[in-house]
Amino acid sequence: MTKSKQPLSSFPWNIPATKPDRPLSLAMQRLYENYAAPRPEDNPLFSSFKYTKVEGLDYRNNDGTVSRRDPSKIIKVNGCYYMWYTKRDTISPPRGAEHCSDTVPSTDWDLAEIWFATSKDGFTWEEQGVAIKRPEKPLLGWRSVSTPDILVWEGKYYLYYQAFMEASGLKGDHCPVTVSVSDSPDGPWAPTHEQTVPNGEAGAWDQFSIHDPYPLVYQGKIYLYYKAAFGERPEYLVGNGLAIAEHPLGPFKKHPLNPVLNSGHETAFFPFENGIAALATRNGNENNTIQFSPDGVQFSIASVTSMMPVAAGPFIPNAFNNAQNSEGIQWGMCHFSDKADPTTKHSFIARFDCNLMRNGSNKELKETDVIHSPDVFFAQALTPDERACREEQFSIDKHYD
Repeated sequence: MTKSKQPLSSFPWNIPATKPDRPLSLAMQRLYENYAAPRPEDNPLFSSFKYTKVEGLDYRNNDGTVSRRDPSKIIKVNGCYYMWYTKRDTISPPRGAEHCSDTVPSTDWDLAEIWFATSKDGFTWEEQGVAIKRPEKPLLGWRSVSTPDILVWEGKYYLYYQAFMEASGLKGDHCPVTVSVSDSPDGPWAPTHEQTVPNGEAGAWDQFSIHDPYPLVYQGKIYLYYKAAFGERPEYLVGNGLAIAEHPLGPFKKHPLNPVLNSGHETAFFPFENGIAALATRNGNENNTIQFSPDGVQFSIASVTSMMPVAAGPFIPNAFNNAQNSEGIQWGMCHFSDKADPTTKHSFIARFDCNLMRNGSNKELKETDVIHSPDVFFAQALTPDERACREEQFSIDKHYD
């Protein structure tokens, strides 16, 4: 007589792909209810990231007088990749708001212009020249133009960017957004000299700054994501907002549920399936997450990862075709900032690779246990002042032995 198999009282050893019919802890419920798959390796919106130094861009021996940062989305035109970015070429590195001048920058993005470069393979780039020059005072951006992003709409090209009217740091980082238009990715670009997305009303979370304009075409309209910082606290909590228009020049109407992301220092969004995904890199409770929204507004955490690209500008083949059955992204550009030595502070552009694809096959980029050199951790050492504080606390704690 065959002994009947008793129902398993414990959770299965081989984790089920679908939610089992049994009581679950909140943690195990989240595996099935919050994520596309219980294993991150099977989650199309989970990825680790790898980085490559790019070739072809000179930084004047890293003396801090040349900086490139905030790359745009990558687009491909006639077999050639294009990116736009903030470039600062000044007589000195940044010296702070108290010591800046008409030729000495206050921050890494002060006294900057928008340049562009092209590539055949995404690894070696050739700088083509300036795309957006700083206009004459008092036009928008006379002090600095920075943080560009690109939109292609009905055969025309639109560059959105921040337009500073004063040195960054004098009153925070306040500036509006404007746009320039061209018939070609190579330019020339015609500035509108107008604010494209207005600042919020007095007291609003975005009353002073509309930063990192990031346009996508979704549901036949232009969804322009942007960021703003809350208050004046040094913790620098940042949210992402959304403004929608039916034409690249507006009018843009801000979504009533703004901010739509509560974390993420920059804007980095891409169409995924029939919705929009976002990289929430740095700052906030949900930093180091990849999020997804089925409608471009209501975002939820899709995965948690690490070492995410700063100021990511991904290559999105279908950024402007209404996000229908979108596959996702595999690579893009980002920047790194040298902040260790204030006398040579600058940023440089690098490439990142990932596997945020519906059917991505690169399993190496699905690795959760990413091993780093101990030097990566020891680079986050206590400062001398922090160590002195810990030692003082240690001497106090001895009294409780």
